Amino acid sequence: MTKQNWAALVATTGLVLTSVFAAPAMAKLSLNDEQCNVSLNYDITVEPKQVKISEAGKEQYRIELGKLYVNNKQVNLTAKQQALVNDYADAMSQQIPEVIELIGDVVELATHSVSLALTPLLGDATGSQIDKLMAGINQRIDKAAYQQGDRFFLGATESTMGKAFNDEFAKEIEQVMSDSIGTIMMKLGGELLSSQGGSFEQKMEAFGQKMENVGQDIEQQVAAQSQDIEARTDKACHDFESLLVMEQNLRTEIPQLAPYVLTTQNPHHAISE
Repeated sequence: MTKQNWAALVATTGLVLTSVFAAPAMAKLSLNDEQCNVSLNYDITVEPKQVKISEAGKEQYRIELGKLYVNNKQVNLTAKQQALVNDYADAMSQQIPEVIELIGDVVELATHSVSLALTPLLGDATGSQIDKLMAGINQRIDKAAYQQGDRFFLGATESTMGKAFNDEFAKEIEQVMSDSIGTIMMKLGGELLSSQGGSFEQKMEAFGQKMENVGQDIEQQVAAQSQDIEARTDKACHDFESLLVMEQNLRTEIPQLAPYVLTTQNPHHAISE
């Protein structure tokens, strides 16, 4: 978790809240770090005997017990093609559950961090609203990325994200933002009046230092979880880069799969095959 300028955070809390809460409502699911940036273009379902790629609830293709079906029609495979299909399905079966678990842990850490950061600033009453909204975000993400028994679903498309993060969700954010702004201003005014120092500039400096200390305390509390998640995100990102190479080979070897680009990468990141 990077350090925040908490004095600036006070003035821009609305923007911070908007960016935090709007982040899940992306058109596509992406994994990225300084070295890689991979986006998924289809929803993925992984079960013990099959891997299914779909869009808006419609299956595009699936791999089932070593057999490939495109638009529900079985594709005859050579031994080489079947080996590629099996390796691809195995990689997906390993990586998708890991990503879903990672998403859950990221949301849990974000919920905890937001609560720690904003409750001292907004007060318990508004803080409870934030907690409620974050819990709602968690529930909505569970609709887009979840495990049900031995079935894993990772929703990555605009259609899936749109169902989870709809107009109702936007209204919930707007309400919390509206309720919070007044509290922020009152809290800021009260803190400034009680801060040490005679001039306004001295009070602002004292208040900024106080909030910076709060930020450092939060950073220390979540440091271990943040480092673990960062390491796992790096691994997931690079695993998907490897999956991208496998997919490119698969689409080259099997013409029926050529139209279905599951994973794409930022142009400035090159892949070494």
